[in-house]
Amino acid sequence: MKSNLQSMSAAELWSLYEDLAKTLAERLTAEKELLETRLTQLNQRQHLEQKRREKSARRPYPRVFPKFRNPDQPSETWAGRGKRPRWLVAQLNSGRRIEDFRIDRSA
Repeated sequence: MKSNLQSMSAAELWSLYEDLAKTLAERLTAEKELLETRLTQLNQRQHLEQKRREKSARRPYPRVFPKFRNPDQPSETWAGRGKRPRWLVAQLNSGRRIEDFRIDRSA
């Protein structure tokens, strides 16, 4: 290959260079278009997955009303879900029953 190039004239080498540059530019353009197409497909897939995730978000639960109230601080309440609040634990440890703090909903 080297001996072929060395035996070629400057005009032939320039012609070969122009052909190579043209072929390289075409291939690069084709590769770029392929990559852009793939990127568009990935972006669409990501957008669809994001929409699916948004649709499958947790459903809204109804408001849970408090069932227990701290008699010392009436603004402190507990709905009976999750970890017991400190004020209730302290009251229960002092010997009181949980029913002593129940909020009467019949009124």
